[in-house]
Amino acid sequence: MDNFAKYIDHTLLKADANETQIRQLCAEAKEYNFASVCVNSIWTEFCAELLSDTDVKVCVVVGFPLGATLSEVKSIETKLAIEHGAQEVDMVINIGALKDGKNDFVRDDIKAVVETARGKALVKVIIENAYLTNEQKVKACQLCKEAGADFVKTSTGFGPSGATVEDVKLMRHTVGEEMGVKAAGGIKTLKDALSMVEAGANRLGCSAGMAIIKEMKE
Repeated sequence: MDNFAKYIDHTLLKADANETQIRQLCAEAKEYNFASVCVNSIWTEFCAELLSDTDVKVCVVVGFPLGATLSEVKSIETKLAIEHGAQEVDMVINIGALKDGKNDFVRDDIKAVVETARGKALVKVIIENAYLTNEQKVKACQLCKEAGADFVKTSTGFGPSGATVEDVKLMRHTVGEEMGVKAAGGIKTLKDALSMVEAGANRLGCSAGMAIIKEMKE
């Protein structure tokens, strides 16, 4: 595939990520022309400055990794991230509320971020599939679509498991072609990456982006 790097959000979300590592992340993203760097919000402005002369986007996580923060807090996180240079936001749904069947609450929680970001940043919604039944995964995707999100995303990478081909297929089938599907968590090899794209993902969140692109070039 031409320019496969544009499928990849080059990701570093570890608690102990430091300035040297984030600087390297941005240098790698610039060299390989990844779609974005995905970082915690403390690094937003730093990454925006380092990538200002590129088309690599700055993607920032919101309500991460548990999703169990107030909707108002998620909205404020989004607003501040955008003000500091974020062009994409990956938010986590309120997983417990979804499992309780509080669909209106979940939709409104997503909408709080979508409306804050409207016209300023792309919104990807992490539904953390590892905790959900297939029926709940479908419902989560439907709520994301109703709330006006741009993408649904499989996982935080901090849950019990990451992306699976079956989940990506289910998500793509549910949202159709109008929304993006991002696979994240456990994508380590070119084979993993290609299987996710074949299943319907059009964005991949991974920390192994360099290895994947190098493998593709071999």
